[in-house]
Amino acid sequence: MKAVETNLLKFMQGTKQFIIPIYQRKYSWTIKQCQQLWNDIVRAAVDEKIKGHFVGSIVYIEQGLYHVSSVPQLLVIDGQQRLTTLTLLLFALGKAIEESGQTLDITKKKIMNYYLVNSEEEGELYHKLILTQSDKDTLINLILDKKLPEEYSPRVYENYNFFAESIKNSGIELNKLYQGISKLIIVDISLDRDHDNPQLIFESLNSTGLDLSQADLIRNFVLMKLEPKEQAELYREYWYPMEKSFGNLTNSALFDRFMRDYLTVKTGRIPNIKEVYSSFKAYVFEHSELSVQQIVEDIYQYSQYFVKLAFQTEKDKEINEVLKDINTLKVDVSYPFLLEVYDDYGCGILPKSEFIAILRLVEAYVFRRAVCGVPTNSLNKTFATLSKEIDKTTVDEQIC
Repeated sequence: MKAVETNLLKFMQGTKQFIIPIYQRKYSWTIKQCQQLWNDIVRAAVDEKIKGHFVGSIVYIEQGLYHVSSVPQLLVIDGQQRLTTLTLLLFALGKAIEESGQTLDITKKKIMNYYLVNSEEEGELYHKLILTQSDKDTLINLILDKKLPEEYSPRVYENYNFFAESIKNSGIELNKLYQGISKLIIVDISLDRDHDNPQLIFESLNSTGLDLSQADLIRNFVLMKLEPKEQAELYREYWYPMEKSFGNLTNSALFDRFMRDYLTVKTGRIPNIKEVYSSFKAYVFEHSELSVQQIVEDIYQYSQYFVKLAFQTEKDKEINEVLKDINTLKVDVSYPFLLEVYDDYGCGILPKSEFIAILRLVEAYVFRRAVCGVPTNSLNKTFATLSKEIDKTTVDEQIC
């Protein structure tokens, strides 16, 4: 690993391309983070005593070993939020300079060619920053002055507009603003694939700033160690469809809950919701005989059951009606048990009639125990240890 403190704008200069790997979360900075960065830049712009302002680190791996290109391609492990936000600010500044008609030290063309595009390249290599999914197309269309894609990234577009409006309403000289941006300092950290562990470095670096969800950490842990082609295949076939089924993880809490229930099924232990990631890593290490693909396929399969349970999206109307009745009780402690039963039904071990009978039995059990005032933690322990071969007699013996 090589680390050196450097000027951010100098770091962005030159023919190169920053690629956000598919396992990274989407661009997620809000107006609050953009406002803080804006305030820091304005303060650096107007205060000549400020010689530099540190904004964090950018950690990357050169992709050259796996991908031959005329443009050096850097896989960004940490720093996506800063790079994207500065790209949006620089583009907004370039537009403002062009619209002002003023003769300044910096021009829109220079901003574009220095920091935003590789002017001698074509196609995707033209762009210096390649984001993931809808973020990618939104940023590219902005820079090319094209219409936004139908499924555009609200965060990318809103933050660009924030900077455009801030520049317009601030009254600060555009030259001064550029000087403020020129004072930004980062730590440039280049990793060596053969000697550095990107996952461990990623975890330590993300202990500050915008907290990563358990979902973010698990996705990165699973996909980061694979080569880019394998990453793309697993992400496209399993992980991205799973994220979409959870509403693109706009609320990661539900996915965290699913992973807790999944691990409960697989290990027989109920992880703390704040320790799902560490429990997942332990599970993977304990099952080293499983390939990454096998693990991802299994998570994907169980996620389909969970989504049907949580959102009542089962195509079989009769089963879906029972799921709706269960969810009206708002007791999710039965989910690990129900996931096991759903898997038996999905694999053809349980016929539909027996599956519905078990669902109705669970509904009655939860309802009657709730009426008796049994605390949730007691129900949790019951369902965590309940056998798949549960019958009505067994349940009745446990009802008050």
